[in-house]
Order: sequence, then structure tokens, then C-alpha cells
Amino acid sequence: MSFDPKDFRRALGQFPTGVTVITTRDAGGAPIGMTASSFNTLSIDPALVLWSIDKRAWSLESFTKGRGFAVNVLRNDQVELSNGFARRGEDKFAGIDTRDCANGSPLLPDVAAWFECNTWEVYEGGDHFIIVGEVTDYHYEENVSSLVFHNGRYAVPLTHPAVKAPAESLQAHGFLDDYLLYQLRQALNAYAADFYPQLSQFGINTEEWRVLTLLADGKPMTQENISRFVSQPLQELADIGEWLQEKGLLSVSGNEFRLTDKGQQLADKLLGKAIEHEGKVLSGLGAGQQQCLKEGLKVLQRSFA
Repeated sequence: MSFDPKDFRRALGQFPTGVTVITTRDAGGAPIGMTASSFNTLSIDPALVLWSIDKRAWSLESFTKGRGFAVNVLRNDQVELSNGFARRGEDKFAGIDTRDCANGSPLLPDVAAWFECNTWEVYEGGDHFIIVGEVTDYHYEENVSSLVFHNGRYAVPLTHPAVKAPAESLQAHGFLDDYLLYQLRQALNAYAADFYPQLSQFGINTEEWRVLTLLADGKPMTQENISRFVSQPLQELADIGEWLQEKGLLSVSGNEFRLTDKGQQLADKLLGKAIEHEGKVLSGLGAGQQQCLKEGLKVLQRSFA
């Protein structure tokens, strides 16, 4: 059986992974770093971890021939850091205050965890090399949320609604039911679970929907700007662009995406569907309550800016 590489990656994207930046130094001592979601544990005793690197990567030799590396596990607010280390042709460490671990690999600031590793072995793995490292030191932060990659875009880990939070008393349980964070999460989960399956009638998935609706005003956008809005790495966004091009919904000129006439017609329908769904969800509220809810949420967002 032959696989379409883009479709195969989409299938693999159903399995959530963490997001890391792997760092080392080249033969001349210059810092090297790349974003990787292939990091995984291998053994507890001895302490071994692994990750894989594309054989076409420009930093291939630095990682496969080097004596060690560091794994920086990103926090959920470090999307720009992930995107920066996924790009080519620029100084990825510019403006970043790093420090070196014992093997000389740069450690990024304020990450969820880091692991200092000596290279244990390098194995062939199709179009990648599998690099196994022995952990010689590590550190992690308590009570921070890590960045996740799922369904082709960035995400954050949340407690599943089916997992009931422990309560010491009925009074504590009552507070949880009235707790803002709990209510916001439950509402978001219910809203998404009711709306996203309806996209299948248009023959698109959620990632394609986000791109199409973002471009619905008819103006082109650069892939970098779209990536920030849809929380998607540039490589995965490029794949989405190819899919939409093949469907005749998108044209790509250089680094810009623009809807075709067919794409504009579909985007208009999608916006109409979203507005219709919103009206259904908010039908239990009066017009004043609906506006108050939206304005309140905007104020809440600005308070964290």
C-alpha cells in the first residue's frame, strides 16, 4: 500500500505529542537548535530517551556526530519559541538568554523541563535517524502546562471533563461548579464538540476551516501571520495549503495564501454556518445578555495581556 505523505502525517497527528527544542553545539562551538515533537522516553534504568531527526536537516551532523544534546520541553505559552526554532536561515538564538548545561548544550529559559543527555547511540530509521541519549541531569517546574501538538496544530493539555476533581465536601463541590475556569472549559468543550463535526458536510476538517474563515475577507495573508492566528507550525500549515490548493479553494503566491472564487464561496458558507450555530447556542440568552457575555470575555482576555 502506498501512502500520501501529507495524509499519513495527518493520521499520525491524531496522536498528541509534546513539543521540544533539541539543542547542541556544532564542531566550531556555535549553538544549534531545532523543534522536535518526536521526543520520547525509552528506559528508566538506565535513564534513556530518544528523538528522531530528518536526514535532510541542515544540523544533521551536529546531532548525529556530537557527543551530547539537551532536550528543552516547552511551556504552553512558548509557541513563538517553537516556531522560531522550526525556521531555517536565521539566528534562532538571537535575543534568547540561554545558559549551558554541563555538556555545553544551550538550555532555553523558563521551559517546563530540560534533560541533559550524552549520545548513547544513533540508529537508522527510514528517512530519519533515531538518536538515543543517556540522561545525565534534568530539571522540571511544578504546576506549569506544557505545549502539545495535536491534529496538526498547537494545543494545551486539559483535564478531561469525565475526570471529576476531588472534593472534600459538598461545599467544595459547589464552588467547583461555580468556578470560572471550570465553567469556561466546560462551555468550550461542549461548543467545539457540537460545532466541529458539522464541518464534515462541507468536506473539510477543523484545520482547513480555520484557514478558510481567516481568509474570508478576501485579503491575502502571509503564512507566518496565518500560523500565529491558527496556532499551527509552518510545515503543517504548508501541508494544509497544498490540500486546499488541490481542492481548488486556495492559491499560493510566494509566501501568501489567497482564496480562489470557489474558496471564497465556501468560506462565506462556513461563516454563515458558524453564525447560525452561534445563534442556536446563545438562543437561551437575550440580546443584551449575549452582548454582555461577549464584551465580558473580551475584557477578561485583555486582563491577561
